[in-house]
Amino acid sequence: MNSLDGLIAAVNTWLGWVLLVILIGVAIYLSIRTGLVQLRLLPEMFRVIGESAGRDEDGNKSISSFQAFCISAASRVGTGNIAGIALAISIGGPGAVFWMWVMAILGSATAFVESTLGQLYKVKDKGSFRGGPAYYMSIGLRKPWMGTLFAVIIAVTYGLVFNSLQANSIVDATATSLGVDTSTDTWLPIGLGIGLALITGLIFLGGVHRISNISAVIVPVMAIAYLILGGVVVVLNITEVPAMFALIVTNALGFDSVVGGGIGIVIMQGVRRGLFSNEAGMGSVPNAAATSSVSHPAKQGLVQSLGVYFDTLLVCSITAFIVLLSDPVYDEAQGASLTQTALSSQLGGWAVHFLTIAIFLFAFSSILGNYYYGEANIAYLFKTRARGAVMGYRVIVMIAVFTGSVIALPLAWSAADIFMSIMALTNLVAVFFLAPTAMRLLKNYTSQRKMGLEPVFHRSDMPDIDGLEAWDGTDEVTRREFWEAKRGA
Repeated sequence: MNSLDGLIAAVNTWLGWVLLVILIGVAIYLSIRTGLVQLRLLPEMFRVIGESAGRDEDGNKSISSFQAFCISAASRVGTGNIAGIALAISIGGPGAVFWMWVMAILGSATAFVESTLGQLYKVKDKGSFRGGPAYYMSIGLRKPWMGTLFAVIIAVTYGLVFNSLQANSIVDATATSLGVDTSTDTWLPIGLGIGLALITGLIFLGGVHRISNISAVIVPVMAIAYLILGGVVVVLNITEVPAMFALIVTNALGFDSVVGGGIGIVIMQGVRRGLFSNEAGMGSVPNAAATSSVSHPAKQGLVQSLGVYFDTLLVCSITAFIVLLSDPVYDEAQGASLTQTALSSQLGGWAVHFLTIAIFLFAFSSILGNYYYGEANIAYLFKTRARGAVMGYRVIVMIAVFTGSVIALPLAWSAADIFMSIMALTNLVAVFFLAPTAMRLLKNYTSQRKMGLEPVFHRSDMPDIDGLEAWDGTDEVTRREFWEAKRGA
């Protein structure tokens, strides 16, 4: 077992450095090419996210920008925000938080491009839409083999590996709350694993609309409650806040090392844990972005770019503040239990149980969001036989949720890192080569806004782009007619 752990650790480290270079390089390139769209159009992001859903040609209500945002947030806002950030700090030190922030700002440009492409190349699926990297790889890049490869990777990564990790964190948090040693008392992980598997299976049967509706309730409520609690901790320690920020910056730049391995470990942990949390460039969020019915592909690009800020600059930062203000011990890998211990030291023992509930709901919503990403790609892989394949996939995911409840924490995170790296690297290649198309869409969007119009995209706006099923012109209307129809809905 030790040799297996060593091999996983070696592969994990090598892939981590490759991902670090490419992720930062692509993010900087896209930030420049888009003219810092992630900062320049920040007010527009807030305007677009409030749009209501229209109706499809059969009269069914479509998924709105906000609901698509919630599906992606359901996957983003999970154990990465609580357990992942605590793990990054315990291994990489306070400076990991600084690099997490840097990558969030740069990565928002990547999130804009990949989600805009996800919208552009989406396909119709009865009363809704499906899309994502597999679709823009096969249609946009004209490389079906690459789309197939990515679909397999994301179905395994999210449905199996990441969902195992979410279940693992639920068990870890619950065991801390109840004072149970899971290495000897196996009843807790086994019982929770069975319960989680059955509940998720029932929700899966409702499809994307049920997932989006549940996520639209769970994510905002628990995120706001968690932010308020974290805000209370900051206020109680307000005199320590300047010193905390100074520690984050000095440690990030290598002036004040508190962990072994130096600045490289600090940067690696910040970038990796930030990526696991906000998913910018990983190729997961475009699957959610493609589900919404919007008038222009760039709208979901803007909404999902805002999602990176919400996830990292708000939720992840609150976790970091809670942990750092509790004077943690470094060089000792700890996940959700570290955040629980830190919160209880500030607010009392009841906070441990509150955080257990928060972690449960965050992780559970992530399981739903992760499953949808896998389902969308299973449908891509099997097409006409998708119904049977999806049912089989649901069973496999339920087994993965149970398995994740009983495996060791370090192994779960290492496996997640490896699969995350492979998936992100595959997606970043496609995003890089399709970036010019996203730039054209951004220019089309901003030019309409400058003319005082509500941006609407038609296939005829870019006739040289082939295979745009959802924008093929069969339902083209004038911009005035479009918004009249929206109001009538």
